[in-house]
Amino acid sequence: MTTPIERVSLPLTSPLLIVALLFSTSACSNPATVNTSNNVPEQKESQISKADMRTSDAQVGADKPEFTTKAVATFDEPWAMTALPSIDGKAPKLLVTQKTGELFIVDTATSSKTQVAGIPKVAYGGQGGLGDIILAPDFATSNAVYISYVEAGKGGDSNKFGAKVIKATLAGLGTNAPTLQAITPIWEQSPKVTGQGHYSHRLLFSPDGQYLYISSGERQKKEPAQNMSMNLGKIIRLYADGSVPKDNPFVKDSNDIASQFWTMGNRNVLGIRFDESGRLWANEMGPKGGDEFNLIEKGKNYGWPIVSNGRNYSGTPIPDHDTRPEFEMPKITWTPVISPSSLSLYTAGSHNDFPALQGDFLISGLSSKALIVVSVDEDDSATERYRYDMGERVRSVLAVDGQVWVLEDGDGGRLLRLLPK
Repeated sequence: MTTPIERVSLPLTSPLLIVALLFSTSACSNPATVNTSNNVPEQKESQISKADMRTSDAQVGADKPEFTTKAVATFDEPWAMTALPSIDGKAPKLLVTQKTGELFIVDTATSSKTQVAGIPKVAYGGQGGLGDIILAPDFATSNAVYISYVEAGKGGDSNKFGAKVIKATLAGLGTNAPTLQAITPIWEQSPKVTGQGHYSHRLLFSPDGQYLYISSGERQKKEPAQNMSMNLGKIIRLYADGSVPKDNPFVKDSNDIASQFWTMGNRNVLGIRFDESGRLWANEMGPKGGDEFNLIEKGKNYGWPIVSNGRNYSGTPIPDHDTRPEFEMPKITWTPVISPSSLSLYTAGSHNDFPALQGDFLISGLSSKALIVVSVDEDDSATERYRYDMGERVRSVLAVDGQVWVLEDGDGGRLLRLLPK
């Protein structure tokens, strides 16, 4: 059992602290797989967005909620979490994945962790390994979950990798020996390629439970994001069984794989979520600068690698979004980057710990070591509202039933509950 630890997280009212946060530099979740050496030219400081400038003013607002943090458990390289259905108002149990290939059920009331057996073999390395986990819409009767992970190719392609999504039954809940059973493949990245970055592989069901959305990174290869014969650099939309809806935007394309696509021109989408109005939003890691917050709409092209509000790691420029109006522009860009790693939506439930955040998005930040709050308006505009210094790289944030949970990144990463002050 982990002894609970409390740490105070205060509003960032100091201009020096705000400047320090804004000048975080690495845009990718695993520096070991990306060129972030000191000889790379600095980002274009002139491209700090108007949203960033508004943020500096908003952060000193008197209504900014404050919180303390309570440590519940620790993990080695945690990646994702989701909550099991609450029973009689008891403290939630969370499913937490580790990149190295482990899945745990965490009782947040006791801090106990129970490992789930039956996880497929994962290709761990770089940004790859065991990824996201979500509940099936009919979980209450089926105990089904959807999981993403990275697998290696076979034979001569053993040095090539790609993300895969499976459906499985979570058997043995409430016992000391839970296990995944009845594993069914749903989707995979095609083709598998060399390198171990930009898998994305975030999972999300539509509010009505009909459609499964999958973010598919461009694997640090750039060109696949605009290639209609590859499902890399896209957001995918499928039915729960992996079949393709007939109203997908590219169903009539001459290439069958394009029928999966909902959007294209995406780089590395690590957060996708619907808002209260049913609009789909995503955060996306830019290259050297130019992290994005996007409204995701059917058939749109988001421009990567043709346009970006950042530049290449080598320092060479990339045309900005406003130079190519045929591509969809982000609602917010961040230069310097925040390194967004997940996305959640705060809504009240049986708890309402942070009523001031109702309907706001929560973004976890890696290089920024921050929790970022974004609000969206009816006119499809978006603004960074608050930023909290968390002191550690934040891998995941989950708002559920009016509570907020945070996973720190790396070895010894803590699961924290945010407690209102």
